[in-house]
Amino acid sequence: MKIHVRRVYDKPEAGDGVRVLVDRLWPRGLRKETAAVDHWFRELAPSTELRRWFGHDPDRWEQFRRRYAAELDHRPEILEPLLELLRKSPRVTLLYAAKDEEHNNAVALAHYLEERHLPGKGSHD
Repeated sequence: MKIHVRRVYDKPEAGDGVRVLVDRLWPRGLRKETAAVDHWFRELAPSTELRRWFGHDPDRWEQFRRRYAAELDHRPEILEPLLELLRKSPRVTLLYAAKDEEHNNAVALAHYLEERHLPGKGSHD
């Protein structure tokens, strides 16, 4: 099983598997009727305070990842729907709206899941 991470604005691909939006807010300019989003787990997004503090500043990336992981650790029940999808689906794609493809909550979430919930079960790309 692999966790993929893609920008929600990119054209969906057949190999995406189950597509899960993990942003708190719906992406600007993207119509829900035409978005290829299977699930929207907004509660998995970082808190508003953490998101604003981070501001997609690469210098804050490692600290953001640690703080986001701590938020997830304090609310393990919000992970259950996604973990269930990961158990049932051969491929899951986490979707995000940010312009920065390397420093965003979906990338951080994929690393968190692989480190703490899916060790040895695949990799994200």
